[in-house]
Amino acid sequence: MARLPKNQRHDTDRRRTGKLNMAMPIATLTLNPALDVTYDVPSLEPDHKNHALHVSHHPGGNGINVGRALRVLGVAASNVAILAGDVGHMVAGLCEQELENPFFLMAPGQTRINCTCIDMSHHLQYEVTGIGPVVTPQLLHETVALFLEKARDGIGVLTGSIPPGIPDTIYAELIQLLQHAGAKAVVDAHGALLQQALDKRPFLIKPNRYELELLCGRKLDTIQDVAREAMSLRQRGVEMVCVSLGEEGALLAAASGIWHGKAVSVPVRCTVGAGDAMVAGLVAAVATHQDTAQALRLGLAMGAGTAAKPGTGLATREDLDALLPRTEITEVI
Repeated sequence: MARLPKNQRHDTDRRRTGKLNMAMPIATLTLNPALDVTYDVPSLEPDHKNHALHVSHHPGGNGINVGRALRVLGVAASNVAILAGDVGHMVAGLCEQELENPFFLMAPGQTRINCTCIDMSHHLQYEVTGIGPVVTPQLLHETVALFLEKARDGIGVLTGSIPPGIPDTIYAELIQLLQHAGAKAVVDAHGALLQQALDKRPFLIKPNRYELELLCGRKLDTIQDVAREAMSLRQRGVEMVCVSLGEEGALLAAASGIWHGKAVSVPVRCTVGAGDAMVAGLVAAVATHQDTAQALRLGLAMGAGTAAKPGTGLATREDLDALLPRTEITEVI
């Protein structure tokens, strides 16, 4: 294993804003980061050279996106990620101004590149995701140890895909390790990663409606149907269940009740990263001891503001000031 050179490493004593609130320790884990490249094209034509009107480059991977959004929210987090090769060094450089407290461990190979192409004329979004480097057991062990150290007695965020070499039981195993470290596990995943994680009772999960339908094996046509399944997951030991519902907003089930938030209408530029921004809003609210309704309001506003940005740009504080008063939250009976 190799670490970044000293001049490219980051430690927890560095503060760029001086305004961060760290009510509870938060750590994000990104096992499969990416360089996110987004092209805005007038129209995507096959067998032609398609010239972009706008190109953006951002550090990517779900955990990194959550960390970037937490920084916008003024909530400090430690961000642990595995990078590789020249692409990894580029991602590290892009993180310099967007992440608070990054910790990067280096692997052989190359960090993946994810490409999104926005067809502006037809309002279509195309995404191609890379694979990522193979992660050895030794490197995984060192990465997990660092992540658990930073999440101790706080919140550990487990989100995103996993690279080759890591079993799909990893999040389930990490939930148990986080619990032993006195930390709350937040999981945003799908498929086998989520299914196995549920058995270990994470603190918070954020499936979308389709992912929840896969979990319960039936269609969920109404908000009441979604609410019933969310409560069923709570009965299995998940403290908070947030279900994103697209244009219908999101639902959040917790000990205090079930809440539904309506989506704020915004001009959507790119949806990549909007779900991660929503997770950041939820985590920030939990870390600063806000109530359930406010957690949902903050998550929805962050998600909407981020979807209105080009590429994987994030909502700003000014966006939140405008969106939060427009985000309606009602209790589901």
